[in-house]
Amino acid sequence: MQAFYAALRKQRWDDHRYYHHSRINQSLHFISALSFLCAYVLLFIDPAKAALLAWGVSMSTRQAGHFFFEPRGYDDVNQATHDHKEAIKVGYNLRRKVVLMSLWLLAPVTLWLAPSVGGLIAPATNFSGWLHDLGIAWLALGVGGLLFRTVHLFFLHDVQTGLVWATKIITDPFHDAMLYRHAPGHLLRGEWIDPMDHARESAHRS
Repeated sequence: MQAFYAALRKQRWDDHRYYHHSRINQSLHFISALSFLCAYVLLFIDPAKAALLAWGVSMSTRQAGHFFFEPRGYDDVNQATHDHKEAIKVGYNLRRKVVLMSLWLLAPVTLWLAPSVGGLIAPATNFSGWLHDLGIAWLALGVGGLLFRTVHLFFLHDVQTGLVWATKIITDPFHDAMLYRHAPGHLLRGEWIDPMDHARESAHRS
């Protein structure tokens, strides 16, 4: 278990130091984390609504931070290029995220044009029914995306790496809510980029 938790800490640290320099990105992750926590509670009450909240608010804000606000130039804090960071990314890098988010956008279009999805489900008869079906589709996409990458990592690395990554993803809302809770305040004070002094000190020590 010590090795598992050490690997979890490393994945979390690498994710933070490589991919969360922008204070806007950090603030959006804070918003995402809070809405994900609400979705976790809602999951036990209404899974479809939980998925609508998770994808409609949590994932959209989270991925917007990465796609639109995170710097993609040379990372002088970690002495790494953007391409290098994308190549060593354990989870979904930007290229994989494009595929995932494309499937997310395809789901409502598919359900609108083919409400029965080729006879696989009973077609919705009203808008609330369509929203319910969309929530279930997004829930399946989220679970499927998590399982697919976890098993993929079993083969690319090992079983522990995949299980550690899955654990990280599931617990990220709790971790991010604490880690980025001060980001909106920094942003309001005009600090657009985290100076990452803690990352620089860590890199210097290593």
